[in-house]
Amino acid sequence: MSKRIAVIVTDMVEEIELTDPVKAYKDAGHTVDIISDEADKTIKGKNGDELKADKGIEDASASDYDALLVPGGFSPDLLRINPKNGEFAKEFMEAEKPVFAICHGPQFLVETDLLKGKELTGFVSIKKDLENAGAIVKDEEVVVDGNLVTSRTPDDLPAFNRESLKLLK
Repeated sequence: MSKRIAVIVTDMVEEIELTDPVKAYKDAGHTVDIISDEADKTIKGKNGDELKADKGIEDASASDYDALLVPGGFSPDLLRINPKNGEFAKEFMEAEKPVFAICHGPQFLVETDLLKGKELTGFVSIKKDLENAGAIVKDEEVVVDGNLVTSRTPDDLPAFNRESLKLLK
């Protein structure tokens, strides 16, 4: 059964952490919407690629989606500026919908105030942030804790995509 996946992202995203999972989801028959600060925004990636947002955060509702992807790069930190972004992610976690976050992506999830006791991983530089939020941080290519799938770096994308797709079945 096809699922609808929201991708929350803004400028300075690590492009491969967006494009690789999105391709895997679409290849599996799922629908993906890129959500950013505003609809039709041109998102400038960390490596110079440009991507177009499908919707703005003001027009997005977590109830319209089955899962959430948070790619890494510097985008997760920039997303934290607007409280609506954190509220959007919190709705997924409270509803126990699948949430996929890679590299710096888990840092954004600190905004949900729902990481206490969760096992996860992320890029080494965000470990202290995650621990301070009450998470149990592991150094593994992919960590699955219920509906939450996290990975450390682009090198972990095959495992990240594999475990994400399992939750979308």
